[in-house]
Amino acid sequence: MRLPFGLLVASVVAGLLSAAAALLARPAAALQFGLAMLLALLGYVLLGRGARRVRWAIAAGVGLLAVVAAMRLHWYQEQVVEVGWLTYGPAAAEPSSLGPWRDSVDRQRLAALGSALGAACLAAGVLALPSRDRRRGVATTLFALLLLAWFGLGATPEFVDYPLPDLLGTVWPALLAALVTLGALALSGWRADRRWLLPVGLFLLSLAAADAYSVLAGVWSGWWEMANPDRNAFLELGMAVSTSTKDPLQLSSAVETTIPLAGAALAAAGALRSSRETTDRMGFPLMDDEGRDTVDGDDDNTSSA
Repeated sequence: MRLPFGLLVASVVAGLLSAAAALLARPAAALQFGLAMLLALLGYVLLGRGARRVRWAIAAGVGLLAVVAAMRLHWYQEQVVEVGWLTYGPAAAEPSSLGPWRDSVDRQRLAALGSALGAACLAAGVLALPSRDRRRGVATTLFALLLLAWFGLGATPEFVDYPLPDLLGTVWPALLAALVTLGALALSGWRADRRWLLPVGLFLLSLAAADAYSVLAGVWSGWWEMANPDRNAFLELGMAVSTSTKDPLQLSSAVETTIPLAGAALAAAGALRSSRETTDRMGFPLMDDEGRDTVDGDDDNTSSA
């Protein structure tokens, strides 16, 4: 078994274990397996065959997503669960009570910024691929525009109900990640592999980016409401109590875990596959700007051709 194929298999296994851990309400294990999956995928991309410009751009994107996963794992491990009395009233909330909430907003922003940079690297990898099929390109462009309209409709309530400068000042990294991913999806059809792995992967990453925006906007809006209790504030002393029965299987958590991991894997594999298919169709390796072979291991084949 060649090492790149072994890394791909390890990535798939780790991704499945991450989804299973999330389904069984084991968030720490889900984050650990998710990080292992992205690291194995990074190794597969670095050792895989394909144009160097494509390979390195995709590797940078996957690497940044792995950094985000490592940060989330670190934050979860240092998280302290506190249960206590919550004080509500018409006066402003105590700054100390909003500190952890604001920290959560800042962490979500940092993770969104890492995801935006990763999406930009993936988009650069897509742009490095040669154009192949106009009809498929038109299809993915229209589909991306439909997703953008859906995303805009979903984000409208926050833009209407809260101060726009404050909102944009917080959610811009997540908004940027969503827009960049949708842009990469629109371009992917022009450069897609025969099995459409690249567009499907970017579609899943677009859904993950939209969900990340929704989470960040929701956390910030909750913090803003607590920091500005003059808006319809009628609060009293009490304690939060949950009466619902805990479901042993967390299906929604498993789906949220699976979508970004599967999207990253399919996008990376699809980009490498599209690069190899283009090389095979042309009959010679892709060249960089200096005329050098950009596909590893193909020098002999080129000479014999």
